[in-house]
Parts: sequence; C-alpha cells; structure tokens
Amino acid sequence: MSKLFCGLLWLVGTCLSGAVHASEVDQGLATLWEVMWHQSGTPTRVVRWEDDIRVRVFGVNVEAHKQTTMAALRAVTAEAGLKLIDVSDSPQAEELSNLDVEIVPDNKLDDNQPCATYLDFKSENRIDSATIQMRGRDAWRCAYHEAMHAMGLRGHPAGKTVLSYFPWRVDGLLPLDKVMLRAWYSKKMTGGMTPFEALPVLADELVAISPDKAAAEQARNRFFAATLGQMQAYASGGGDVPVVVKRSGKSTDEGVRQGRTEMCYFLGVAYQIGATAPQDSAKAVHWLERAASAGNRGAQALLGSFR
Repeated sequence: MSKLFCGLLWLVGTCLSGAVHASEVDQGLATLWEVMWHQSGTPTRVVRWEDDIRVRVFGVNVEAHKQTTMAALRAVTAEAGLKLIDVSDSPQAEELSNLDVEIVPDNKLDDNQPCATYLDFKSENRIDSATIQMRGRDAWRCAYHEAMHAMGLRGHPAGKTVLSYFPWRVDGLLPLDKVMLRAWYSKKMTGGMTPFEALPVLADELVAISPDKAAAEQARNRFFAATLGQMQAYASGGGDVPVVVKRSGKSTDEGVRQGRTEMCYFLGVAYQIGATAPQDSAKAVHWLERAASAGNRGAQALLGSFR
C-alpha cells in the first residue's frame, strides 16, 4: 500500500472522526434544549428539589419492583448530589414522604401510558413533592425514565437519554442523563431559571465531557445562535416547537399558543441579562412588550425596570 494512499486513508478517517464528534455534540445540544419543553408544546422553567428526598415505595407486588425503583432513584440523586432517604417501612411513611412511588395494577393507567410522574410545586422553581405511578408490568422499563422526571426534567428529548420516547436504554443512566442532572443541580443553576438561562449551564457541562473542547465550544455557539433565531420565529407565530414535541402526539393548540407567549417573555429576559443571547435592552423591551400585551404578568412587572 503506497504512502500516499495510507495518508489519504488517515486524512479521511480523521475527517470522519471529527464529523462524527461534531454531530454528537450537535445532537447532545439539541437534547439539552428539548428537555426544557413540556410535551404539551410549552417551554418550561427549571424546577428542582432543594431538600432531602424522602421516598415511599408502595402498591401492588411492591417487593418485586422496589429494588429496580430504588436503584434508579439512587442513581439520579447521586448525580444530583441529593440525599435519598427510604421511609417506606416507617409507620408514618405517608406523612414523612415527599416522593411517593406507587406500583399500580396493569389496568390502572391508560394503555398508551405505562407510567407517569406528577410534580407538585407552589411556584415554578422548587419541587415541594412528587408522585410516580408505574404499572407493575412496566416498572422495569419505567424506573429510570420516571426517576429523571421526578428530579424536575420534564421534557422527552429525541436524543440518547432515558427520557426519550424512543429509548436507547432502560436499565441505567446514559452520559447525557448525567450531564443534565449535574448541570440541573449545580451551583450555577437556580430554580425558576428560564430556558435561555439554563441552556448555557447545560451546554457547559456537555462541553466539559467532550474530547475536543474547542470544537464543542464552537458547536455550542452555533447552536445558541440558531436556537435564538428559531425561537424568535416561534414567538412571532411563524416558527414551531421542536420536532420531537410534535412527534409525541401530545402537543395541543393551547399549549403551543401559551408557549409562544412564554417564549416572548423568555426572549425578553435573555436579551435583558445576556443569557444565550447578547445583551440588548431594545430587543428586551420589544419581546417583553409583546409578552405583556398577551397578559404575561412577569413581563408586565419586568418592563417597569426599563422605565
């Protein structure tokens, strides 16, 4: 084999490797953005636990499913740096717990819904309590998916995460799941953050685990610019929600309409403080006024700071 041919093979291999890496970073960034979207079609804020999690596992044939359930909960809380306390066997378990995991009969939930998580919060920043329900026959494949939701990550991204409706894995966390949890519960993240405030924190955690950090940073900056443009179109009524939200089949016209108003407010905040977007007071006022005119109280209150 000639040296020239060998050199060409090396060059092609290097280029392909770089392309694959760039593609993985792009897909990872898309996944981090999609996790900020509720399946109804509305972008969400960061909500998270601020205290120890006291879990009660109960229901039908609970002993057959508790080990898998607890393994999933220990995995997510370990990545988040939270303390998990099992109060299932306490006589006061119902009063002590702030996370209830119920194994329900196989006919309890809808046929197309093997499991579900419900977060309870008085304001959209801090989780006060949560409930997970899993059908007995599906608990084995739901545990990690619902454990992630219970930590406050509400989206169903299309990428390599246990949160996907098209799962890559059901018996353990994937690298992107760990990225999300570490970022979500890092000191840089706070409850109530908008998607544009949260995205840089999530993206930085992805960059940190990338083998080529310079290329990952370039991909991050391109993604920020592209997403900003897409969301301005969406907020203006000409764009759309992420494709994966539509693929879930659960987005609603009302959810998308509400999402457009919320996105106007989120864009206003982004331009006001320079989160994901460059700081620009004029653009901040523009988007806040659009949100305020649609009845967004947060935007109405924030506009006062420009007067």
